[in-house]
Parts: sequence; structure tokens; C-alpha cells
Amino acid sequence: MRKISLVLAAAALLTLAVVGQSALPDAVDGQPLPSLAPLVKRVAPAVVNIRVSQTVEAPSVYGDEMFRRFFGIPDPGPGGAREVASAGSGVIVDAERGYILTNHHVVENADEIHVSLFNDDSLEAEVIGSDALTDIALLKVDPENLTEIPIGDSDVVEVGDFVIAIGNPFGLGHTVTSGIVSALGRTGISRDGLEDFIQTDASINPGNSGGALVNMRGELIGINSAIISRTGGNVGIGFAVPSEIASSIMRQILDFGEVRRGLLGVTIQTMDAESAEALGTKIDRGALITGIEPGSAAEESGLRVDDIITGIDGKRIDSNRELANAIGLRGSGEDVMVSFVRDGREQSVEAHLGERTVRNIVGTDIHPRLQGAQFATSTTSGTSGVEVIAVEPGSLAAQRDLRSGDIIIQANRRNVQNLSQLVEVAESSRILFLLVKRGDRQLMLQIR
Repeated sequence: MRKISLVLAAAALLTLAVVGQSALPDAVDGQPLPSLAPLVKRVAPAVVNIRVSQTVEAPSVYGDEMFRRFFGIPDPGPGGAREVASAGSGVIVDAERGYILTNHHVVENADEIHVSLFNDDSLEAEVIGSDALTDIALLKVDPENLTEIPIGDSDVVEVGDFVIAIGNPFGLGHTVTSGIVSALGRTGISRDGLEDFIQTDASINPGNSGGALVNMRGELIGINSAIISRTGGNVGIGFAVPSEIASSIMRQILDFGEVRRGLLGVTIQTMDAESAEALGTKIDRGALITGIEPGSAAEESGLRVDDIITGIDGKRIDSNRELANAIGLRGSGEDVMVSFVRDGREQSVEAHLGERTVRNIVGTDIHPRLQGAQFATSTTSGTSGVEVIAVEPGSLAAQRDLRSGDIIIQANRRNVQNLSQLVEVAESSRILFLLVKRGDRQLMLQIR
């Protein structure tokens, strides 16, 4: 007992000695303590703060003069317009040309964009190109005294890798947080986007959007994009667009002036246990091919209706959403290895993806109550109409139950075969009745 008491007393004295110090020692047993400071000093100058200003229309009720007089609301000005500001982050990836990667939602509909560098210099920026489905945008600034960050290979990232996140949370510029990669290949975060997120527990908060997720080699492996939170603050679940996707979008914007998505040329539906039982197969996952576009990559590769696609380039496919992500995140002209099941036998074939040209129009340009939606003439085999490419969460279009992937085939009982026909009907109608094809069913949506 005496020996134990002496040991405890010695431990207590040691604890008091440590607590009494004002700082941790530089080394323990001759070994220096690890620090991320050298890494941060090297990469932080490549991360910028972004300030965006835009003009938005005030709600129509505020434009009513009697309403304003009754409640004492100031005149909102011509057209009820007002200027709003927002903040985000960006990453310099090419100092020589002045290219900055950020999120699409950070600069969407921006009238002016100002970038603040690490040394507090402020530069005006212009949008070179932007892609709503992957939430990636490319900006350009005057290429003078810039520092870039090398783009790493996000395909070799593993769960458990240490990472740091740098951005502009809550307007607090150049904030650094650390954590690990929590998961890979996350989807279903946004109902409307093409997703393959890196999940991290490094703190990401509002304003971090467009900032850098960096590995321990000082390489950019992701563009911070979203969080899951009930309060709006960090709870340890953040998501970043992988650098391979971001750099692919950047290359397409620079090479073609637009994003050219790969097209397999199939219509599909998710396989589940109920579908497997009906078709008499044991395969209860994947994407069942229900149609093939003539002359498409699918037809040329030998795929057939009733084949069940179970993988792309060795990555497991469990649903039609996962297949749409896998193909949509690849560029036109790329080769992919398609794994599928035919007559109970597992097979694979290489497909050379075609091009899906998407012409986006914001819903406000079509009809006031379709604000927040983007459309394009449908390229789905056997279905002519207008496809809903994306719907912003919480927008007017979302409130009216319009969803990404819907295909509008009629507007006010008039057949709609392309985008211009939908615009023509909408421009002359205050109320729209849209006949929408959603998967295997049709429904009528009232837009007024």
C-alpha cells in the first residue's frame, strides 16, 4: 500500500507540474510534437474569401402601395428590387492564369464578385463557367501575386486519412479546421445533383462553401460544398466534391466553354426485391434497362433491354440514381466498363460514351412559379418532352413538387416536345397544368 501511495503522490506532483506550465513543451523525450502549422502556411494563401452581391426582386406583396402604407413598409424602389450580399470561399488552382474553383451555389446569379486574398488584397472576379449539377464553378481574376494549390488525386483518398479544411466560415476569413475522411462515395445529399461526395468531420460551416479540403501532402482533394445540420452549424458531417470531379468540370469549361456530360443512352429503373420476384431473377439491385436509344453508346456496346447494370468501372451500382451519377459525372468520349447481368450470367462490356448537350434555362425565365428549376429538351429514348435537370431545394418549383428527372410532356393539354414549345405555352399562360412523366407513372401538376 505504501508503494502505491508513493507512486500516486509522484503522479500527482507530475500532473501539477504539467498543468502549471503556460504552454506545451516543444518536444517529449527528444521527439518534437507534431504540428500542422508548416502545412497551413504553405496552402492557406491559395484559399480566398468570396463576396457576392446580386439584385433580387422583393416579394410581390411588398410592391403593393396600400399594403406598404398600412404596415409602414418603405418603398422597395423600382420593380421592388433590392441588393443582397453573401459570402463563400474559393481555391486558386492556377496562379499563372488566375483560375479559382468554388461552388456553383456561391456565385449563382451574382451581379458582382469580389475575391479577398490572404494578404487582404481585393480583386474583381468573373465567372468563366458553372455547373449546377456538380455544384462547381470556375472563376478568373487578374493573375498577379497569386499562390496556387496543387490538385491531388481524390481517387486514392481512403477513409481515415487526415485532412484540413480552409475557408471563410461566418465571414471569419482563412479559418483552418482538421479532421479525417469519414466516408467516401456519399450520394443522396441533394435530390437533384450528381454526387460522389467525400464526407469529413473537419468542421465546415456556412461560408466554407467553395473552400479547400486538403490532404497531409498539401494537395487539394475536395471543394467543400455542404453539411448536414439541424441548426445550420457544424455537427461533424460535412461533404466535399472530389478534386477529380472538380478538375474534370474545369477542363471541360476551359476546353469547350461548357460541360459535356457522358451519355450511355438508356432508360432505366431501379431493381429491388419486388421487381426481382416479378422478373424471376435473384438480382435485387442495380439498374434495369427498359429502353435503349438507337445509335447510342449502349446499343453500340451490345447492351440490351432487360439487362441489369450492376457496376461501372468496378464500382457497385445499386439503383438508377447511382447509375445516373456514375455516367453523368463522366465526360463525353470517355470509355467505361459496364458490368451487367443477362439471363442470370454476369458479364461486362466497354462503352464509349456519347455526348449529352444540356441547355439550361432558369425557371423564372419560363414562368414566375417555376423559379429555382432548370430545364432541357429531353434526350431520353422513347420520351419526347422537357426534362427537369435540377431543382433548388426550397424554391418555388420545389414547393410545387417538381423534381429532378421529371419529364414534362404536356403543358395546358398541348404536347411539349422541346424547350421552346414549353416556353411558348408558359409565356402566354398565368396558370400551367403540366403533365409530367415521373418514372413509370404520369401525374398532373398545377403551377399558378
